[in-house]
Amino acid sequence: MPDTRRGVLFGIAAYSMWGLFPLYWPLLKPAGAVEILAHRMAWSLVAVVVVLAVRRHWAWFRGLLAQPRKLGLLALAALIITVNWGVYIYAVNSNHVVEGALGYFINPLVNVVFGVVLLRERLRPLQWTAVGFGTLAVLVLAFDYGRLPWIALVLALSFGLYGLVKKQANVGAAESLTVETLVLLGPALAYLVYLEKAGQATFGHQGAGHALLLAGAGVITAVPLLFFTASAIRVPLSTIGLLQYIAPMLQFLCGVLVAKETMPSSRWIGFSIVWLALAIFTYDSIRTARLARIRKSARTLDHVVT
Repeated sequence: MPDTRRGVLFGIAAYSMWGLFPLYWPLLKPAGAVEILAHRMAWSLVAVVVVLAVRRHWAWFRGLLAQPRKLGLLALAALIITVNWGVYIYAVNSNHVVEGALGYFINPLVNVVFGVVLLRERLRPLQWTAVGFGTLAVLVLAFDYGRLPWIALVLALSFGLYGLVKKQANVGAAESLTVETLVLLGPALAYLVYLEKAGQATFGHQGAGHALLLAGAGVITAVPLLFFTASAIRVPLSTIGLLQYIAPMLQFLCGVLVAKETMPSSRWIGFSIVWLALAIFTYDSIRTARLARIRKSARTLDHVVT
């Protein structure tokens, strides 16, 4: 199988797993969102350490210890992803799956805004148009909900910041997740011990199946991340940009078809505006990437001719 095709399949697998998360978290009830989050932190470390042990890949750790800036960035990333994970688990288990999906739909637009505000990038006209439609969609949905869609906004902003910090750290996926979960391990274990002493823990008290499902939270965190990494090194960024919509679309379908969440006409209008914004954004990204390839080929040809 060609390497690019394999990369696309890895990407589809990663985003499909992320998209089906809303089917998993309700299985962990009666555990609350914070308890699930703590188990996810702890068992993710176990899963990623197993992966590193199989790969016999430990040399990076000593080098990273000598780079306090990168360690600080990964510690910050750990705090940001904690917010993201916690809010998303709460969203799913409190019947706000559709609003959670909205957060990941608007995340690419948030990334563009971060590029302007934090990295002083300049937007193309179609990018400004997409951001404008995205803002309009949030206003329409705020009117529909009777409040700002805070779950969606927190998810989009936190995941955007997480990506920005990870980009600055520039550390591999498995290595990064190891450090992040190490940072989170202490608070996670402390909370789980507190729950156990308070008689409020569910792990080990709801049967072996429930305990295995809680432990499985680590596996379903690590596996799609590794698939994503395998995809990202094999396919162009524009392809990853298209594949990323698989996850929120599956989450949206889970909310509408499985969780049977209410979708009044005003909410459909809001989501339609979001999808229009993403269509404009995607078209502009593909067109820009194609023009860049044409210019590069032209420069290469000129160099050969001269």
